[in-house]
Amino acid sequence: MDDGTRCVRGGTAPGPHPVGSPVHPGPVLSATFHLGLPHDADSGADFYGRADNPTWRELESAIGDLDGGPCTIFASGMAAIAAVMRSFTGPGRGVLLPSDGYYVSRLVADEDLAPLGIDVRTCATAGDWTAALQHRPAPGLVLLETPSNPGLEVCDIRAIAEAAHAVGALLAVDNTTATPLGQRPLELGADLVVASDTKALAGHGDVLLGHVSAADPVHAERLRAARTRGGAVPGPMETWLALRGLGTLDLRLARQAENARALAVALREHPAVTDVRWPGLADDPAHLLARSQMRRWNGILRFTLPSTHAVGEFLDACELVDSTTSFGSLRTCADRRARWGDAVPEGLVRLSAGCEDTADLVGDVLRALDAVVR
Repeated sequence: MDDGTRCVRGGTAPGPHPVGSPVHPGPVLSATFHLGLPHDADSGADFYGRADNPTWRELESAIGDLDGGPCTIFASGMAAIAAVMRSFTGPGRGVLLPSDGYYVSRLVADEDLAPLGIDVRTCATAGDWTAALQHRPAPGLVLLETPSNPGLEVCDIRAIAEAAHAVGALLAVDNTTATPLGQRPLELGADLVVASDTKALAGHGDVLLGHVSAADPVHAERLRAARTRGGAVPGPMETWLALRGLGTLDLRLARQAENARALAVALREHPAVTDVRWPGLADDPAHLLARSQMRRWNGILRFTLPSTHAVGEFLDACELVDSTTSFGSLRTCADRRARWGDAVPEGLVRLSAGCEDTADLVGDVLRALDAVVR
């Protein structure tokens, strides 16, 4: 089955279905489940909401099918990333992660892992990861983010997987910007794929959720056990909303990529804008590598305005661009990334194209930029 069918049908049990059963079952909201009597055999059934939930399993089945490995969902993308870093590092098994990726991942490494004596090192997304892996002691975990957030730089997943495995390290790939439809890191040699499903997968800006999918079922079980012990579990309602949102991911991603392309082309011609990056453009520095490992494009682009003030004027003049710090939703949004501490120019804007009509969105952005110039 192709992408659209798997998104729409993901998590649905195969038929035949009993007459009168719901086509769209709702979330299982109970925190506790009937145990039976002491002499009843352990059937492996649900017993407590921190350990498992039928709604979780539906979404995990759907995402795991798209990623290509067993999936474990978490309460947020950062809960998923933190679980990976804590589960697969330790004394003598450090972590190598991007210096230009999502800043909170670096905070977890620097403020939670490093004080425990765990070696933390970084490499630029477009840098020499093979050379970074030769430094001793070798890391136990390598975390990539490609395309990176917010720079939209790209690195070679397959090549880095080979280099990581050669020194005995696991490779995890943060796939949030690409989505499971845009890129399948497990097929490229990664051991783990992690994402914030708050973004494009759920797609409506109304849930916090994350997941990790693993190539090795043993790693998947380790993460499930860590989730149960740590309690970073998603709510059944959020899980159900994400499953519902997943059904339109294929359609949303197509419109978002169409809008991102149109915006990137238009922005390049505007005098207020410099350094437009979107890997889907044929002459983008990351295009050839991205095309070799990505299955389709997404809706995230970046560009730079002359100053912090110019970004404020731009956002204030937009009618169809929300000033918010997320991406992948139905609604177009943008934020100035330097405000969060990213090492980027003060006027760098990350824009997530939504599902508005393309002509409306491009016209609104250009009118707002004209106001900046005036």
